[in-house]
Amino acid sequence: METTRHFTATVYVVNDGATALHEHGRLGITIPPGGHVDRDELPHEAGKREVTEELGQDPTILGEAPDVPAPDGFALPTPRYQLCYDINVHEDGTVGHQHVDHVYFATVSSRNVDPGPDEAPPEVWDWYTPSELRASEDVDPDTAQLGVEAIEAATE
Repeated sequence: METTRHFTATVYVVNDGATALHEHGRLGITIPPGGHVDRDELPHEAGKREVTEELGQDPTILGEAPDVPAPDGFALPTPRYQLCYDINVHEDGTVGHQHVDHVYFATVSSRNVDPGPDEAPPEVWDWYTPSELRASEDVDPDTAQLGVEAIEAATE
């Protein structure tokens, strides 16, 4: 069986020592903003779009594109991580669908949450400090680790 892979982008946004996470209604897990990369987008553009749609914020991606003298191309901002998630695992153990996630860290200018019309309401969003991330039973260990790293990177 062939595995279908979709490219996704996730952005850990930071403001004043905390990162924004929400409980995803359909998935039932607490995660940062993110989603699929559209056909006409690059991964970092998708991440920025998702933050704008979900939080109503204009994020500043941390880190820069490397300086590469590519005459017929250009360098993209390097994600902090690239992770592969099995989305659809069949009973026989084969994987039907995966997400190849480009994980970015970014800052935003405030903690205001003003989502677009088709997005989850502001009440589902919380801002987590490193100690809250480490102590939360609602946040998966990988999300907590990356959230702490994003907060640390934003204060460097």
